[in-house]
Parts: sequence; structure tokens; C-alpha cells
Amino acid sequence: MGADRVFAYGAAAGLLGDLFLGDPRRGHPVAVFGRAAGAVERVLWHDHRGWGALHTAVCAGGAVALGAAAARAARAPRAPRFRFTASVLLTGAATWAVVGGTSLAREARAVGRALESGDIEAARARLPHLCGRDPQALDAAQIARAVVESVAENTSDAVVGALVWGAVAGVPGLLGFRAVNTLDAMVGHKSPRHRRFGWASARLDDLVGWPGARLTAVLATAAGGDPRGAVRAWRADAGRHPSPNAGPVEASFAGALGVRLGGTLSYAGRVEHRPVLNGAAGRAVQAGDIDRAVRLSRRVSWLALGTCAAVKLLCGRRDRRTKGRTS
Repeated sequence: MGADRVFAYGAAAGLLGDLFLGDPRRGHPVAVFGRAAGAVERVLWHDHRGWGALHTAVCAGGAVALGAAAARAARAPRAPRFRFTASVLLTGAATWAVVGGTSLAREARAVGRALESGDIEAARARLPHLCGRDPQALDAAQIARAVVESVAENTSDAVVGALVWGAVAGVPGLLGFRAVNTLDAMVGHKSPRHRRFGWASARLDDLVGWPGARLTAVLATAAGGDPRGAVRAWRADAGRHPSPNAGPVEASFAGALGVRLGGTLSYAGRVEHRPVLNGAAGRAVQAGDIDRAVRLSRRVSWLALGTCAAVKLLCGRRDRRTKGRTS
């Protein structure tokens, strides 16, 4: 049984499951993990980086260990055919559970429809489903910009990064990546309570998100309408973004779509002044750009699946040839 074929078939099945079924309606595994991580936080919380690192290790390590145990159980049947089928089904289920491309597209388009109909209050009410910005302080153009930025960043966080780590480490990689990303959303922000406690989760999220963010930027450049503009914006502006991973992703999306991203924004009453991405060549984001961003996100997601599966299959073939020559 080849791990390369298990990942290729299972990840494709999981991405198709997300496309046609969306997220599980009840008992979403990510929500279950979030409740468990919150319970662990209540036990371990101290205003200290060391306790935060322990929280990260317990929660993320537990997710990886659960994935490893499930993968071993799937390989338990004696018949190779059953082992292969069980492993593919497990990989498909794990992929479906951790990716969120369909939910991302659904929420983004809901805001876009509200903006296009002129119902800014409905758009403001829906925006918190996508990001944590203060919607009441935003006008229509700022809401549209926030949605496009969220689509860009979550293409990496909710789809591409998971596929990368699934290709690297199978089911443990899928669950581990999603666990780290969820922990960063829970405690990695710079609130007074989590400034020190969430430091380890934020830094680990930066580390594991690095390869997925770069692959997302490359694929957005290739799949967008303006490859040269995407490369130009990525090279000129990504490094000025405060996030080492959101910078390349948002800059490449901005260049590919021909819009300006970044600028002033507000989170929980805290105002941030971020650099403008693609400011020299881009225009202000409009409501219609939301659907363009969603379509680009879809193309990037499927290209990421193809890229990760192809690399995994090529590596598996090389390993089998090497093993054959040495045996």
C-alpha cells in the first residue's frame, strides 16, 4: 500500500466532500477541538510564555497523536486491499474535516450579495462569520476589502496549508496543521490575556503556515488574471505586511485581481495601520471583486491538490525505485 496513492485519492475525496457537502452540520471536529482546547486553557492559563507553550504542546500534540493512532488503526486489517481502502477513507474524512473552502466561499458570497443589493447592515451582520474586524466602523468598500483579504488568507489557512501538511505527514499532518491554526485563532492574538500565553501558538502557526502560504502565492500568481501584476505586488509589498504568511498571500491576490488591499483596519477596538498592497497598480475593491476572489480561491485550492498529490506520487515512485535497486 503506497502512502502516496492513499494521500492522492483520500485528499481528492475529501476536497470533493467539502465541495458538495460543505462542513459537517453538527459536531464539527474543529469545533470539538476548540472546546477541548478551551478547557485545557482554563486549567493551564498563566500569564507566562512557558505555560502557553505547554498548552500548545498538549493541544497540538494531542491532535497529532490522535491522527497517528487513527492511521495505525486503518492499517490494522490483514488484507492489503482493506488496509488501502480504510486508509483512503480515513484520509478523505480527515481532509473533509479540516478544509473549509466551501464555507469560506459561501460566507464571502453572502456578504457580496448584500453589498450588491445595497444592504450594508446585512453585510455588516455577516462579516464576523469571516473575520474578527469591527463591522460597524466599515463602509461598503472597506467591507468588500475585508472579505477579499479574508478569502485570500483563508485559502492558505483553510485549504492549501492543510493539503501541504497532509502530503508531508498524512492524517497526523492534516489534523496537526488544523489544530495549530485553530489555536492561533483562539489564543494567538495580542489581547492582554493572550499576549504572552498565546505567543507559542502564534509562532508555531507562522512556522507551519510558511510553506502553504508560499504555495498559495505561487498558485494565485499562476491562476489569476495578471501574473506579472501578482509577482510585482508580491515582491514589492509582501515583506511590509506584519504577518510573514498573510503578506505573500494577500499581495499575490491583490496583484492577480488588480485591486488594492491593506490599509487601516480595526480589531476589537484596536486600530491597525497596515501597508497598502498593490497600491501603485490596483484600484479600490468593489463588491463584484468578492466573487472574483472566490473563483480564484477555488482554482488555487484545486491546483494545490494537484501539486501536492503529484509531488507525493513522484516521491513515492522514486522511493520505490530506490528500494528496488538496493534490495
